[in-house]
Amino acid sequence: MSTTGTQAPDYPFRNPSALAPPQEWADLRQKCPVASIRLASGDEALLLTRYDDVKQVLSDPRFTRQLDAADAARVTANESGGVFGGSGMGVSGDEHRAWRQLVGRAFTAKRVIAMQPRIEAMAGRLVEQMVGRGAPADLVGGVGFPLPVWAICDLLGVPDSDRDRFAHWSDTMLSMTRFTQEEIDAAQEEFTAYLVAHVETKRAEPGDDLISELISIVEGLDGRLTEQLLLRTAKGLLVAGHETTANMIGKMVAMLLADRGRWQALLADRTLIRSAVEEALRFDANPGFGMPRYLSEQVEVAGETLPAGTTVVCSMASANRDERQFEQAGEMRLDRSPNPHVAFGAGPHSCLGQALARTELQTVLKVLLERLPTLELAVPAEELKRREGLVVGGLEEVPVRW
Repeated sequence: MSTTGTQAPDYPFRNPSALAPPQEWADLRQKCPVASIRLASGDEALLLTRYDDVKQVLSDPRFTRQLDAADAARVTANESGGVFGGSGMGVSGDEHRAWRQLVGRAFTAKRVIAMQPRIEAMAGRLVEQMVGRGAPADLVGGVGFPLPVWAICDLLGVPDSDRDRFAHWSDTMLSMTRFTQEEIDAAQEEFTAYLVAHVETKRAEPGDDLISELISIVEGLDGRLTEQLLLRTAKGLLVAGHETTANMIGKMVAMLLADRGRWQALLADRTLIRSAVEEALRFDANPGFGMPRYLSEQVEVAGETLPAGTTVVCSMASANRDERQFEQAGEMRLDRSPNPHVAFGAGPHSCLGQALARTELQTVLKVLLERLPTLELAVPAEELKRREGLVVGGLEEVPVRW
């Protein structure tokens, strides 16, 4: 079960460069699909790197999100495991199904489709502002971060003027080693107080936004979705909705510009935008930590018996490069179809905001191709720097010119 040698390797593994996967993924997929790893906390867990195993675990209700259990491995270097600890969306079983159903009723494809023209207009404005400031420019700071924050604020009915505060609150929730426990606690207190006030405002004056709709659903159901869960839902959507998509915009554009042929192919055929976005999601070599799960009872995975109390980390990014599932898995093929990647997870906990994320990624790519066909990286791809110390992977900046 464990990797060779006496001490489990430190996890997450280091990427040789910002866009290249760690060599360990391929080695473990081949030789050791259930491998011991050491987390930032010093605790040990098991890492799954193959597609079938990751999909099995993410779909199995015996693998829970109770990562604050006494014998669960601590993911982060801090005692309150941030987004994966007790402050996360730690609901499972019937309560989780009820929650998904309710949020799903409010978080509809129809709502996301209705947002698309506003997202496109905002992306256009951000690109114009970036061009106005002149080249070289940082695509992450200019477009990657502001767009998803604006979209999630729009969705939740939160003032866009507060977005810089969200960035800090979000980073502290996703911290593995970047912030102290005191900084995390202070930020969470501020975040919760802000959301409590926001929910009260929406209760008094409902608008056409997700929070107002959730409040009306909750009140019509005798409080089945408690106030606490409503706050955690808003918190989870703000964090996931801005941090992951913001990072993905930068990584997607960097991947497409790292090989000029990819960008040229998209300029020649815009119908490839949808499949190119899916392939960027699959091919992402720097997604961050992966998805941890806590095992409530003994289960067999990859022919090995895992005891109850085990903490397992699913590497969706390694699974997405599994040669058993994807032909030429190590190649970025913009027209790949079908593409059953697990970038958004799988099973009952798969990402609720994936329709919004896809819409934002497709829209920003469309706008960039239209407005900046000559876009290129302003530094060699090997010089791009990864963001460090957070659960979510990303690039510090993506310098571009046109």
